Amino acid sequence: MEDNLKDLNAPVVEPDEAETDSAFDRRRRLIGAIGAPICALLVWFTPIAGLSPEAHKLLAIMTLVALWWITEPIPIPVTSMVGPTLCVICGVVKMKEAFAAFANPMIFLFMGGFIIAKAMMVNGLDKRIAYGIISMKWVGDCPRRIFLAIGLACMLCSGWISNTATAAMMFPIALGLLEAIREMMAANGKTINLRTYKYATGLMLMTAYACSIGGVLTPIGTPPNIIMLGFLSEMCDIHVSFFQWMVWGLVAMIAYFIIAYIVLARMFPSDVEHIEGAQDFIRGKVKELGNWTTAQRNTLFAFLVAVILWVTPGFLNIFLGTQSEVLTAYNRLFPEAIAAMIGALLLFFLPVDRKWSRMTLTWSDAVKGVEWGTLLLFGGGLAMGGMMYSTGLSEWIGAQIISMMGGEPSELLLVAVFCVMSLLLSELTSHTAATNMIGPLAIGAALSAGFSPVPVAVGVALSASLGFMLPVSTPPNAIVYASGYIPITKMIKTGVYIDFIGIAVVTIPIVLYLVEMIL
Repeated sequence: MEDNLKDLNAPVVEPDEAETDSAFDRRRRLIGAIGAPICALLVWFTPIAGLSPEAHKLLAIMTLVALWWITEPIPIPVTSMVGPTLCVICGVVKMKEAFAAFANPMIFLFMGGFIIAKAMMVNGLDKRIAYGIISMKWVGDCPRRIFLAIGLACMLCSGWISNTATAAMMFPIALGLLEAIREMMAANGKTINLRTYKYATGLMLMTAYACSIGGVLTPIGTPPNIIMLGFLSEMCDIHVSFFQWMVWGLVAMIAYFIIAYIVLARMFPSDVEHIEGAQDFIRGKVKELGNWTTAQRNTLFAFLVAVILWVTPGFLNIFLGTQSEVLTAYNRLFPEAIAAMIGALLLFFLPVDRKWSRMTLTWSDAVKGVEWGTLLLFGGGLAMGGMMYSTGLSEWIGAQIISMMGGEPSELLLVAVFCVMSLLLSELTSHTAATNMIGPLAIGAALSAGFSPVPVAVGVALSASLGFMLPVSTPPNAIVYASGYIPITKMIKTGVYIDFIGIAVVTIPIVLYLVEMIL
């Protein structure tokens, strides 16, 4: 799961660079604060054929919201509230319709996932899982295997907890391993500078990239996934199950990871066969965890309950068929949002001592774990997307896009265009905001062209997670860039390779063949 704030753990830069970055941000926000309202007013007062008065007003409001999402003169979640509010004031829709999306079941699916993830972090279950993977016998002290194990730990954890939290957890582990390498080299009479050491750069990049890649596994893994599922539900009344997403999410995750591993291993190889001291470092970290606690067992139980409830419909579908009364009853009683809430609520009922004086998770910790800004952004995005559909704006924009593509584009061209748009926009702004902007347009264009909206929706979500070029693209990128071990040119170069190979080789084939096959 992904946080949308990009300022977290800002990169370590020289004073002059910091001043430049700050000046750039100030100019960007100033331009957005002044320019966005001007652009919105120009749209408002410009006659546009083919639009209803409500759709025309909404287009002007969307112009303001989209530009503010990109330039961030005010916090992105606040901008998400501005849109529905202006729609009510300007008479686009009534208040009930404008804010109905904030009660979408997807909100509660995400909320339950946030609470379970917080319990895993508070009780140390995330570290136990991560160290468990790294300490496996097959890893040993081989640099390439350590490289692989770090990536696997990041990837598997980030499928269920925040990508940012996973990166923050794995970052010191990777730093510790690199320090062990430096000390081993020094003991053997070889001095290395980790800031210029290729393997150090590769390990840092693997830590960041694997965190983002892991997010594609589940609907709750990263906001773009659940945002596009919400748009499909709001705009098309199409429901994609947790199990269905995990099928193609698993394939995409593995394929993206293989590409990232090959690129990084070739570009940043180790110059030693064994890292002496690495095993001792990992054993020390595992020992620090101690024995399993009651809180960890309870958290694991609650997590597994939620996962089992999420994937059960998929197995019922396989063995009993889509028309099964058992499946119908199960989906009515245990939809994905309810499954998430059951897992989350169990944490407040499972005691950690015999006197029931303390539960697995406290309310104060749960509140801190919920990314309220992400929920507001998600709700605001759904609200604007729903209004675009109900007013006919998305259909009109979709028709314009199709017209620019020649009138009858292939599904391949349509998917490719929106995947690249999603990727490039997510490199420069919050991938959550990028998905909110691109999602309704992609679905509208697919409907206008007579295609199913599901493949392009999934393509937009997957592409938004491939933000590997810049430190500002994702919080994991920013966190590892802070180490000082990653030259910006190296991040851009590797990011370009993985991004575009990923879209061409993984994203497009998956959405055009696997997604349609499963649905």
